[in-house]
Amino acid sequence: MASFFEKLKGTKQEVSVEEESVEEKPIIEKPKARIKKAEKAKPNNQERKELFEAEGQLAIDLYQTDSEVVIQAPIAGVKKEDLDIMIENDVIVIKGKREEPEETEEKNYFYQECYWGPFSRQVIMPVEGDPSRAEATMKNGILTIRIPRIEREKKRKLEIKE
Repeated sequence: MASFFEKLKGTKQEVSVEEESVEEKPIIEKPKARIKKAEKAKPNNQERKELFEAEGQLAIDLYQTDSEVVIQAPIAGVKKEDLDIMIENDVIVIKGKREEPEETEEKNYFYQECYWGPFSRQVIMPVEGDPSRAEATMKNGILTIRIPRIEREKKRKLEIKE
């Protein structure tokens, strides 16, 4: 059998006819098969909901006044029974769940930016507060948590004793 280089040079050699024919197999998968696999992999709305069932993060504003630390968070559509607020040491934890309005038909979204499902947020207190006097209120879809500050004397003059 002629070598590859001999064939390129144009030299003629006899090739035996008794060579076995090798069936060629395609190396690359047919595009139609790939499309079918991709369609199967695309999750529907229910599957997407299950994939993203992890908690969302609640957006907050955190500021202080002369007498308190204030946390505000927009939580429209959440009932106060679905909220859990805890203060432990210097950490405030806000947890809740926003229920999606139930509709029976499948939706074909152009945009889907509203978060439905469980959410939480942990906030480390930037200054020392008194959790025993903390209060939470909800008005017009805004949660407001007020924690009175504890003022410690930062500067103190010591008198020398004899």
